[in-house]
Amino acid sequence: MIKATVNGTGPFAIQAGADISCNGQSVEWSAVRLPAGNYSILMDGRSYNAQVLKVDRDTKTVTLEIRQQVYEVALEEPIDQLLAAMGIKDALAHKVNDIKAPMPGLVLKVLVEPGQAIRKGDPVLVLEAMKMENVFKAAADAVVKAIKVNPGTAVEKGEVLIVLE
Repeated sequence: MIKATVNGTGPFAIQAGADISCNGQSVEWSAVRLPAGNYSILMDGRSYNAQVLKVDRDTKTVTLEIRQQVYEVALEEPIDQLLAAMGIKDALAHKVNDIKAPMPGLVLKVLVEPGQAIRKGDPVLVLEAMKMENVFKAAADAVVKAIKVNPGTAVEKGEVLIVLE
């Protein structure tokens, strides 16, 4: 059974197998992917067009637009439910990785400081490589533990630039 929360309401218990049910009630539905990445959905005799706006595999959320209304659907698979029941819900969370140079280059700017909390998507460093400026952004929420480089420093591929925790 999968639990789904839609725009913060629910959970809805979805059972999939030979038949599909939501909160114990049978649901008749089908979906067809359309050329533009949208979907045509037929559910209980009603037709809907859905556009997938965003898929976040890390948080298991999907953002959809149906009839000009946006829905954020969070999914909880059986393993997630088991880990939550055991009190270790975040056991499958991804480890925050240090920021490493993907290629040789020159550090132009360091935009963070040790001890600073950063959020996913925050810019943390600017590296010049092949005459282009590359802005490195945080892949996840983290805290800057240490900065291993200074502006003007030449770095090699794979070198740790910023240590995160």
